[in-house]
Amino acid sequence: MDKKELRRQGIQNLKSLSETQRAHLSKKISNHVIDTEWFHKADIIGVTVSKSFELDTSYLIHKAWETGKKVCVPKCYPNQNHHMKFFIITSFDQLERVYAGLLEPDPDQTVKIPGDQIDLLIVPGIWFDREGYRTGFGGGYYDRFLKDFKHVTISLAANSQILPAVPRDDYDMPVQHLVTEDGVLF
Repeated sequence: MDKKELRRQGIQNLKSLSETQRAHLSKKISNHVIDTEWFHKADIIGVTVSKSFELDTSYLIHKAWETGKKVCVPKCYPNQNHHMKFFIITSFDQLERVYAGLLEPDPDQTVKIPGDQIDLLIVPGIWFDREGYRTGFGGGYYDRFLKDFKHVTISLAANSQILPAVPRDDYDMPVQHLVTEDGVLF
């Protein structure tokens, strides 16, 4: 199966969760992340603001703020080689809706932060395998960013998002850790 079809099926898989299921899974997985040493040691956390059908990252963002951490969110630049820059947000009011319905930081209301200052990066995806590889949304933004990223990377996934293997290309970059409703898998 090609990545495009796999992506379509993965989005359908996520959309099949009820709001109650999604909220329960999101909170449970986020609490596992919050209990990790990676979260406790991190001063700056990078995270994407989730779309409505994805596992919700807002609880994790609120908990980071409550514990005095800085939260930065990526802004994608599709016309500039599909790269992204991160901006510190202190409120969801500093976000703007952009292409594909994504919520990204408004650069006029936020402060850009160099990627190497992010201590913990939460990498989104649709499908995952137990080697840390993922099928994302197809833009390649995170693979480009992860190529030079030297700090901790994790992904949040429901058990239903884990496959024995996901298709991978030479440029695909794995995450170091995967956290599900059962806890930290690796």
